[in-house]
Amino acid sequence: MRILLLDLDSTRPDHLGCYGYHRNTSPNIDRIAQEGVRFTNYYTSDAPCFPSRTALMTGRFGIHNGVVGHGGTAADVRHDGPDRLFQDTLARESLPAFLRSVGLRTALISPFGERHSSWTFYAGFNEIHNTGQSGMESAEEVTPTVLDWIQANGMKDDWFLYVNYWDPHTPYRAPAEYGNPFENDPLPDWITDNVLERHLKKVGPHSASEINMYDNRTSPKYPRHPGEIVDRASLRDMIDGYDTGIRYTDDNIGQLFRALEAQGVMEELVIIITADHGENQGELGIYGEHGTADQATCRIPMIIRWPGMTRAAVNDELHYHLDLNPTLAELFGRAPMNSWDGRSYAHVLRGESGSKRDFLVVSQCAHVCQRSVRFGDYLYIRTYHDGFHLFDKEMLFDLKEDPFEQYSLAKERPELCREAVYLLNEWHDDMMSSMKFDVDPLWTVMKEGGPFHAKGHLPAYIERLEETGRGEAVAELKRRHPQEFDAGAEICRASDDGCNQMHASPATVHKR
Repeated sequence: MRILLLDLDSTRPDHLGCYGYHRNTSPNIDRIAQEGVRFTNYYTSDAPCFPSRTALMTGRFGIHNGVVGHGGTAADVRHDGPDRLFQDTLARESLPAFLRSVGLRTALISPFGERHSSWTFYAGFNEIHNTGQSGMESAEEVTPTVLDWIQANGMKDDWFLYVNYWDPHTPYRAPAEYGNPFENDPLPDWITDNVLERHLKKVGPHSASEINMYDNRTSPKYPRHPGEIVDRASLRDMIDGYDTGIRYTDDNIGQLFRALEAQGVMEELVIIITADHGENQGELGIYGEHGTADQATCRIPMIIRWPGMTRAAVNDELHYHLDLNPTLAELFGRAPMNSWDGRSYAHVLRGESGSKRDFLVVSQCAHVCQRSVRFGDYLYIRTYHDGFHLFDKEMLFDLKEDPFEQYSLAKERPELCREAVYLLNEWHDDMMSSMKFDVDPLWTVMKEGGPFHAKGHLPAYIERLEETGRGEAVAELKRRHPQEFDAGAEICRASDDGCNQMHASPATVHKR
């Protein structure tokens, strides 16, 4: 048994050809989708990067494993405590540890543990190859390491190789000599002139006027990544930069496939293609970020080709990414680990019928604090901290009619909001009753001052809004966030160099 898992950071499914995208971004991925199951409603339980990968590796929701954010107490995996044995739970029940228990040698090619000090990400791997740039790698810096591994190990039996590519993540970094494969392709047609005009007026980090989170600065090192969107030409720079990152990654994946074919192992190789999260490209007025608990951020691709079992199929049922763990357990004839929260969908891969979920709950606490309920055709988003986006407390989107989340129906359909809140409370009751802890880490984030990527930025951001003619939002921001404004102002007064230095966030020092 040989398994290759490709984790393509920030890749949203609807920008892949096999998911219906109008641009040819993913010919090598599309080829695998023609031989396997493509899941259309597959979600990370916890976004963004660190919470998502922690949930996958532990098999547990963030509310259980403790990681829901990028800083503070809620950015550490919960310890076993007095119940800890000679080895901790992750040594036995992490996804790679489980795969070792069924006889696979597990290998990881990724810098992710270093990027977020997420050392628990490494639990259970026999070998770890850190590509050394904390997630700022481009694919041509990752692929040689993977090819070397394939050359040395590809023909051996019983391995699991996890490979991490980063190019769809901001700042868009495909080499200049790669060109722009999409310069003559139309942009997504839903971003009309009227939609773009609304986006240009929006406030909040990673809005059209602040692609670089809280400002419009750019770096000459990343010419594909604009600092702001001012017209359709700069909108093209944004979308083309993202799509080129996907295509460049796909080209490098093609190199891996050719090497595996040369080894004679491609035909029997299990291939899993997925991502940690998606990427907003205009949804909720946000560009180039994965900072909300919405469809664009939390829906991810999942393609599984399992020779001898799968054939080309599409599955529209609701699944979490952490459902992969019990699915693999069932396929290996093992019981799922006691700590895992997921539900097996092995029946889907076998082409059989089975139980379906009625709803999902997804969370985000790094940029905003939100929990959302995906049910029927709808996505209900409940906001606890808006991350300075001025979101309503409740938002409701009909994803069938409005897949890009432009028109909230919360005020028009209060009965659906009430239904969603009931489902959210049912989920929360189940989560709290099924763990030994008595604290929801979302509220840890709130009590520690709010989401990590919002802390300390409000005073300088208010200055920018006033300087750029959007000062009408300032009063509401101060009303909603008086403590953040006062605390941020105090930090700025204490700095010898003032706010400008403290809040500097050049694209060359990417913080997510």
